[in-house]
Amino acid sequence: MTFIDELRRDPSPDAVFDAFSRWAAERGLDLYPHQEEALIEVVSGANVILSTPTGSGKSLVAIGAHAAALAQERPTYYTAPIKALVSEKFFALCDVFGPENVGMLTGDASVNAQAPIICCTAEILANIALRDGDLADVGQVVMDEFHFYAEPERGWAWQVPLIELPQAQFLLMSATLGDVTRLADDLTRRTGRQTAVVRSAQRPVPLHYTFAMTPLHETLEELLSTHQAPVYVVHFTQAAALERAQALMSTNLATRAEKDLIAEAIGNFRFTAGFGRTLSRLVRHGIGVHHAGMLPKYRRLVETLAQAGLLKVICGTDTLGVGINVPIRTVLFTALSKYDGTRTRLLQAREFHQIAGRAGRAGYDTIGTVVVQAPEHVIENERAVAKAAGDPKKLRRLVRKKPPEGMVAWARPTFERLVAAEPEPLKSQFAVSHAMLLNVIGRPGDAFAAMRHLLTDNHEDRAAQRRHIRRAIAIYRALLAGGVVERLAEPDADGRRVRLTVDLQFDFALNQPLSPFALAAIELLDPDSPGYALDVLSVIESTLDNPRQVLSAQQYKARGEAVAQMKADGIEYEARMDLLENVTHPRPLADLLEDAYAMYRRGHPWVADHEVAPKSVVRDMYERAMTFTEYIAFYSLSRSEGLVLRYLADAYKALRQTVPEEAKTEELIDLIEWLGEMVRQVDSSLIDEWERLRNPTDDPAEVVAAARPAALTGNVRAFRVLVRNALFRRVELAALRRYDELGELDADAGWDADAWADALDAYFAEHEDLGTGPDARGPKMLMIEVTPDRWLVRQIFDDPAGDHDWGISAEVDLADSDEAGVAVVRVTDVGQL
Repeated sequence: MTFIDELRRDPSPDAVFDAFSRWAAERGLDLYPHQEEALIEVVSGANVILSTPTGSGKSLVAIGAHAAALAQERPTYYTAPIKALVSEKFFALCDVFGPENVGMLTGDASVNAQAPIICCTAEILANIALRDGDLADVGQVVMDEFHFYAEPERGWAWQVPLIELPQAQFLLMSATLGDVTRLADDLTRRTGRQTAVVRSAQRPVPLHYTFAMTPLHETLEELLSTHQAPVYVVHFTQAAALERAQALMSTNLATRAEKDLIAEAIGNFRFTAGFGRTLSRLVRHGIGVHHAGMLPKYRRLVETLAQAGLLKVICGTDTLGVGINVPIRTVLFTALSKYDGTRTRLLQAREFHQIAGRAGRAGYDTIGTVVVQAPEHVIENERAVAKAAGDPKKLRRLVRKKPPEGMVAWARPTFERLVAAEPEPLKSQFAVSHAMLLNVIGRPGDAFAAMRHLLTDNHEDRAAQRRHIRRAIAIYRALLAGGVVERLAEPDADGRRVRLTVDLQFDFALNQPLSPFALAAIELLDPDSPGYALDVLSVIESTLDNPRQVLSAQQYKARGEAVAQMKADGIEYEARMDLLENVTHPRPLADLLEDAYAMYRRGHPWVADHEVAPKSVVRDMYERAMTFTEYIAFYSLSRSEGLVLRYLADAYKALRQTVPEEAKTEELIDLIEWLGEMVRQVDSSLIDEWERLRNPTDDPAEVVAAARPAALTGNVRAFRVLVRNALFRRVELAALRRYDELGELDADAGWDADAWADALDAYFAEHEDLGTGPDARGPKMLMIEVTPDRWLVRQIFDDPAGDHDWGISAEVDLADSDEAGVAVVRVTDVGQL
C-alpha cells in the first residue's frame, strides 16, 4: 500500500496523524514536540501559525499538512517568495507524493496544473484568490517565509489570500514572525476555524552569541583553530564579500589532502573567464563566495562543496536567509548596519535573527555560533583604553577614534539589544492595482461588494484604506473610460453589474504584463527592413524589467566616451556637464515605443501599472558581436554575472513566447537560437528547467543534470551565428583600427597587434573605410566549408567599392568549441582572395 493509499483509506485526524508519523519514522525522522503540536492542529482542521527557529523542521510540518489535505481530497497550495524555492519544493514534493500528485505554476511555465498539490509563487495564489474569491478550488494554503507579508513591494500577495479565501485552511510559516496575536484572531474571524500559534524558542541546535573585540582576521583565525568551521562571513555588499574572500587567500585554510578532495569534487566543472577563474582559485583554497549576483551554477557549486564539508569559510551577503542551502556552523557578521537602497540603517531584529538562524547544522553540530565583529574604531578605542592601564592622565589625553563618515554608529549595546529582541510585528503592505480590479470584476457576483470587502476589511489602518479606496475609484473610472469595462442595466446570470469587454488570460498580470503591447508594437515594424530582427528584439526588451546594474554601466561608459569626444572637440567644462545630462544608456526605438505605449494605454488602461522601458542589452551584445564573457568584461560587470544572465534568459523566454510564428523571419530565428544557446552554454539551468516545465509530457520528477550543457556544435543554427559574430567582432575592431584588441583576440594564433596592423594597412591603402552595417554582417558575407572536425570560414569585408575581395580566413575547431562553450576561431589569413 502506498503512502497516498494509506492516507485515503481513513481520512480521520487520528489516522492521518498516525500514518504520517509512521512515514516519517520509516525515514529516520523523529518529530519534535512543536512539530507534533502543529500537525495535530492541522489534521484537526485548525489554522496554524508556525513560528519556530530556522532548522527546526517547518518543511516536515508542511509535508504533513499536504498529506492531510490529500487524505481529505482538498486541493492544497504551497507558496514561497521566489521561483527557485518553489521549484526546489516542487521536486521535493514529487519525491514524497509522486509526480502525478504535484503541479507547479510560476507565471512563465506550468506543469500538471490540475494536480491536488500545487507549488506556486505568492503572487500566483493571490491572483487566483482575486479572480475566484471564495469560489476558488483551494482547500488549504501553506505559505512559506510568511515574513514577506511585511515587504513593501510584495506584501500584498501574502495578505490577499487571507482576505479572499475564507474557505481555506492556512499554515503560515516563518522563523521571524514577531507578535502574531492580531493575525491569529483575524484568521479565526475570517475562516471560522480555530487558529493555533505554535512557537518554539528551543532550537534543535542552540545558538551561542559572541561580540568579537579582535580584528576580523584574528577572529576568523580563532574560529578556525577552535573547529568552528564552516564559517559564513556576512557582508552587506557583494564587493566586500569578494574582497574578504580574496584577502583570505594568504591564509592556508586547507591541507593538501583537503585540496585534493576539493579538486576531485570540482571535476570537469566549467569555469569561464573573469569571476569564474577567481572563484576557481578561491574554492580550491577552501574559500567560497555566495551572493545573488553570481551565476546559478557557481552558487550551486559553492553550496555542493559546503554540503560536502570541503569549504572552511564562505564569504557572502545577507541574501542567505531565503531558500539557500548552505550548511554552516558559524555565522560571522561584519556589521550590524546596511544600506537598504534608500539609506544606511541598523539591522532590524527580524533581519538579524533570519541570518543568525542559519548557524548550527542539525545532525552535525551540538551548538551553533553567531559572532558579531566589533567595528574597527571600537576595537582601537578599547585597545587604547587598555593600554592606558587605568592611568587618569593617559585617559584624559586619549583621543578616541570616531566612526567613519556616513556610518551608522553601533557597538556592543546594539548587539545585545538585537540578540534579546523579538522580531518586529508584521506591518501590512496592502496595495491596489489595475490587475486587482480586473480580476475582481471578472469573477461572478457583485464586483462592487467584492471590492468594498477587499478595500475595507484588509489589515490596513483607516487612513491607508481611504487612500486605497480613492486609488481604486480612479482606476475603475479609467477602465470605464477606456471601454475595458461596462456597466450593465441589469445583473447578468452570474450576478455581475459590470463586466469586462476584453478577454484576459489568467496570467496577464504575471508573465510579462506588457506582452500584449509588444504584440501590437511588432505589427508597426516592417518585416522587409534590414533591421527588423533587432527591432523586434528591442520591442521585447522594452517590456522586461530593467537590469539596473547593466544600464548604469552602459551609461557610465557612454558618458566617458562622450566626455572624451567633447574634450577632443574643445567644448568647455560647463557646457560638457550640461550636455552629459542627455547621455544615457542605449534606448533604441524609444520614440516609437513611447508613442505606441501612450496610444495602447488608452484602450488598455491596466498597463498603467507598468511602464515601457526602452533599453538595449541583448541587442547591444549582438551588435557588438560579443560573447557573454566579453560583454561582462567590457562593462566591468563581474559581480553581476547572475543578473545579466537572468535578464538574457528572460529575454529569450519572452521572444519564444511572445513573438508569433508568422512574425519570425529567418534572421530573427537565428537571433533567438543564438541567444538561447549562449545562455545554455553559460549556465544551462535557467533554460533547461523552463523547457522541461513547458513540456509536461516529460517526467517532472526527473532533475536535469546541470554539470555541463549539451555540445555547442549540436545546435548548428546557433553555432553558425556564434561563428559569424566572432568574425564580425574582428571586422568591427578592424574598422576602428583597434589593432591592440585584435592582437588580444588572436595572439595565440600568431596574429598579434603588429601582424593585424600590417595586414590592414594594405587594405586601408586601397579603401578609406570598412563597412559594419547590416549588409556587412549578413550571412552572404560569410563563407563556410564544413569538414568533420572543423569549419573553414571566410568573412568578406564590405568595402566601399563593392569589390568584396578582402576578408579574414579562419578555422573553427569543433571539439575545442564544445569544450569552451564558445566558437573557438583561429585566424589563418587576412588579405585579398
